[in-house]
Amino acid sequence: MYKAVIRPLLFLFQPELIHRITFINLKLLFKAPGFKALINYKFTLSDKKLERSLFGLNFKNPVGLAAGFDKNATLVDELSAFGFGFIEIGTVTPKPQLGNPKPRLFRLKKDGALINRMGFNNDGVEAIAKRLKHRKTNVIIGGNIGKNKTTPNLEAVNDYLICFEKLFEVVDYFVVNVSSPNTPNLRALQEKEPLTNILGALQKINFSKLKPKPILLKIAPDLTDRQLLDIIDIVKSTKIAGVIATNTTLSRAGLKSQNFNETGGLSGKPLTNRATEVIKFLSDNSAKAFTIIGVGGINSPQDAQEKFNAGADLVQLYTGFIYEGPRLVKEINNSLL
Repeated sequence: MYKAVIRPLLFLFQPELIHRITFINLKLLFKAPGFKALINYKFTLSDKKLERSLFGLNFKNPVGLAAGFDKNATLVDELSAFGFGFIEIGTVTPKPQLGNPKPRLFRLKKDGALINRMGFNNDGVEAIAKRLKHRKTNVIIGGNIGKNKTTPNLEAVNDYLICFEKLFEVVDYFVVNVSSPNTPNLRALQEKEPLTNILGALQKINFSKLKPKPILLKIAPDLTDRQLLDIIDIVKSTKIAGVIATNTTLSRAGLKSQNFNETGGLSGKPLTNRATEVIKFLSDNSAKAFTIIGVGGINSPQDAQEKFNAGADLVQLYTGFIYEGPRLVKEINNSLL
């Protein structure tokens, strides 16, 4: 029904507009008696065999929602009913920011893809932390953190530290985002020295806490093998929990849609193979030394299984969730059983 009726209707509207309308309508629908129970029944699959224990957290299943879908943590309780084992919010910055000018989100229907140049639009860490304090669900929440556009790279570490401290009590794990292509010069922070400094500073604060939180690093799919080897060294030396592979790509190879030349990060089916390659490279060259969360081009249970076979411990959905619908979560979990 989703692909035959609902998706064609949703795709009549500009992507960012319909995203906002959908959020508003879901908020209203979940207030209706019995609606959440119905969604839970239809989309959630519970089985001990699906559970995963990683970096001190117990996941009900290994399929999560990637950052970017619920940037401001406004729909965490509702989205948990769709069967996700974990939900990642953000990217969150210290100060609220509007992001890049609209339009900034584009569908590539022929490619099963999206291009976005959102630019870390979010309500700011204070508002988002307050929102998370009042959530009702116990689903595992990841906090994806970044720097404000106006913050120079030399001062970026301060933005990450602010977000870390403000979100520490309300999220279960952290993700350091230095790989979005939509904030000027952000990807320069993936180089060995600045990245080691940021992660080292975060870990210093983290290890001073009574109960430290897992910190992961989200990387770009466009890194070279040498850069990926550097990532492995950095993860080991800073003792962070793992890597999320991958963010969106700047590549436009093989696209069929006419609007492929829009600037921004590409996600969806065209990223499937490259994301899997990065996962396998990290897993093989690190001797599986840390947790890997696979994301990028997961549109089917087979796509998810390829990520697991390559070395991923968990997977996340974003573009595939939009194109294939909410049943994809249950289909992946069912295939794992």
